[in-house]
Amino acid sequence: VPDELLLGLKFIFGPCAVPALDLVDQRSVTRVMSPSGRTLYQVLGSSGKLYTCYSSCHFCTCPAFGFSVLQKSESLLCKHILAVYLSQAMGACQELSVSEEQLTGILLAEEEDEG
Repeated sequence: VPDELLLGLKFIFGPCAVPALDLVDQRSVTRVMSPSGRTLYQVLGSSGKLYTCYSSCHFCTCPAFGFSVLQKSESLLCKHILAVYLSQAMGACQELSVSEEQLTGILLAEEEDEG
């Protein structure tokens, strides 16, 4: 990434820009697709936990998103969502095709983690 682009990313997105680029470099972003065309992203965070991101509605299951973005309105997004957008732009997403049942299982597992 050229220095001027990196500076722009840091200016717009603040402290999550560099960690998001690290996640992209580590190939931590996976696009999960079902036969019906439903898509979500899973990002392996720096802590080793897997977070589910929905780029279509700008949402991540990580605690930082819930606190900094939703509760405090201090940030536009978390490093996981930014990593999704950057990996899409750079063509750096891993791809995983799953059945409708497997996608449902992923979504239900996230719901259980939150509840």
